[in-house]
Amino acid sequence: MSPSTTPPTALPVWLPGVGTLCYGGDYNPEQWPEEVWAHDAKLMREAGVNLVSVGIFSWGLLEPREGEFDFGWLDRVLDLLHDAGIRVDLGTPTASPPAWFFHAHPDARVVTRDGTTLGFGSRGMASPSSPDYRRASVAITRALARRYGSHPAVVLWHVHNEYGTPVSECYSEHSAHAFREWLQRRYRTLDALNSAWGTAFWGQHYGEWEHVSPPSAAPSVVNPTQRLDFARFTSDALLACFVAERDVIHAEAPGIPVTTNFMAGSCQSVDLWAWAQEVDLVSNDHYLTASDERNHVGLALSADLTRSIAGGRPWLLMEHSTSAVNWQPRNLAKTPGELARNSLAHLGRGADGILFFQWRASRSGAEKFHSAMLPHAGTGSRVWSEVCDLGRDLAALAEVRGTTVHADVAILWDWQSFWAQDLEWRPSVDLDHRERIDAFYDRLWQDKLTVDFAHPEHDLSRYRLVVAPASYLLTGRAAENLTRYVEAGGTLLVSYFSGAVDEDDAVPEGGYLAPLRSALGVGVEEFLPLREGARVHLAAAQAVRRAFDGVSADVWCEDLTLAGATPVALYADGPAAGKPAVTRHEHGAGTGWYVSTRLDVDALATLLAPVYEDAGLSPTTDLPPDLEIVTRRGATHRYVVAINHTGRPVEVPVPGTDLLTGEWSTSSFTVAAGAVRVVRSA
Repeated sequence: MSPSTTPPTALPVWLPGVGTLCYGGDYNPEQWPEEVWAHDAKLMREAGVNLVSVGIFSWGLLEPREGEFDFGWLDRVLDLLHDAGIRVDLGTPTASPPAWFFHAHPDARVVTRDGTTLGFGSRGMASPSSPDYRRASVAITRALARRYGSHPAVVLWHVHNEYGTPVSECYSEHSAHAFREWLQRRYRTLDALNSAWGTAFWGQHYGEWEHVSPPSAAPSVVNPTQRLDFARFTSDALLACFVAERDVIHAEAPGIPVTTNFMAGSCQSVDLWAWAQEVDLVSNDHYLTASDERNHVGLALSADLTRSIAGGRPWLLMEHSTSAVNWQPRNLAKTPGELARNSLAHLGRGADGILFFQWRASRSGAEKFHSAMLPHAGTGSRVWSEVCDLGRDLAALAEVRGTTVHADVAILWDWQSFWAQDLEWRPSVDLDHRERIDAFYDRLWQDKLTVDFAHPEHDLSRYRLVVAPASYLLTGRAAENLTRYVEAGGTLLVSYFSGAVDEDDAVPEGGYLAPLRSALGVGVEEFLPLREGARVHLAAAQAVRRAFDGVSADVWCEDLTLAGATPVALYADGPAAGKPAVTRHEHGAGTGWYVSTRLDVDALATLLAPVYEDAGLSPTTDLPPDLEIVTRRGATHRYVVAINHTGRPVEVPVPGTDLLTGEWSTSSFTVAAGAVRVVRSA
């Protein structure tokens, strides 16, 4: 499915009957004796919880044998929650088919690329292309929708769980058959497929459709376009599963929005630009990377990406953690105050609901060491106290709901390009699309510039600056779109190893970067990757750009050929010594910049300073880099969320009223170390 240039269609309300920010988490009452449930509801009210997700992994209890349903326990749970004033996001349990399903349909199991058949006893799903899985998942969804479609507690439907993880690609016979059908729809003829896949190389020509198979493990590298198409097929196959369940819910429970929890920024196996067009409400799961000492920046990136996928509309944080998770190599507990900082950072970047996994910590199973709103330590714990504090804070911030975030900068993000770049036999193992995106995002974050993410084919006209950190694959439409953006007055900054291939993973006619030659005024004659640990140094090519003198870079260089661009920085040494490293080109009413080497986050400040000038942007340089500031705007007020990730107090020059404390100032607020301010300003 190709990305859309329009935002997703949403139902006319946030959630039916919900007029405030949502707060809560996954609730799994089936893990506990029924006498615990009433106590849970009481504690939820104490914590300020108003929305919980129920039933996500309960297929085996709801349908203990095929076609035999037991809804009694779920009836009682939903009635109890409704009586307590707690609304429900009701899950379809199709992420974890029951044991009876796999016993009856062993051919529905997922098969890995090396031919291993995966067994039962974990989480995940059956092969998305299995007809029996599709039939059974639709049946349980229809039964749930018919029974609870008009239940007063249900305000949202939650299909499946985290599509694309822990498995996505499946190489079973069902998948092979579905892949061939997908290819026939895409290419129509074998001649077109052979041309797109470049099968003349290594004698891979196909003469019959039934000879085409998934790109299973082979003696050497498998055709990269076949691999790319299989990634596209996989995303579409998973999406078809969601759409089938969604359509049943829409038919049986009209008026209630349907979502599924994305993992924007972490799960790379689904193209969320396409998926966003199919959900009524965008929701996302995010978990900190414990090994990253500045993981709050990665959190902000995920939130900005989610908001962008949602087309700028408010979205729902479906899952994050109150403290440690259980599945990373070293699962660090959150420090005091970090729970609030994380939650309010998502809020600041557009989330209108803050939910956790999960409500009550599990005593058994694979996630018994995962933190929860109600931890094993109980209500006397620090985490419980912070959970209750956050509930009160969100109640005080109710007026923020429905406001939006404005960005002047867009970073290009294209899952299909990432799938292609990450395949084998690229010019250097050090090429990492996510590292480049993270580096540019971090620089913009430190400069206090709010960022949207966009597909290269989207309308970019509202942005002053568009950054392409990793656009290895560019379609013809994308290249034309970026060229028009520059012609119309935009500022475009493109990083190395971009425009290297087209949508078929083929080098474009005219060579590397050729599709952007008009916009950038430069081409690439040859890639010049560096040895491990090697560095190169830059020198200013213009007297006014002396800041480039002595700047160093690593990993990568390119031999550039000028086609109208002006060199801004040269290579002082290395394989491209004396040749351009950074260029600037005026095209139409705008400017195209190109950087052909890897600069770290600090060195990117030197690069971006003149780029900001061209774009008319003013970065904030007089506040600490790790002070996070983001603004939501409403019809009459703006709300500045200031989060202090430093170890000392910081003065923030924003007048207004702090909604968390009621404090008012005509000039500024002090944000204590590790604290948050949410200031309503005119």
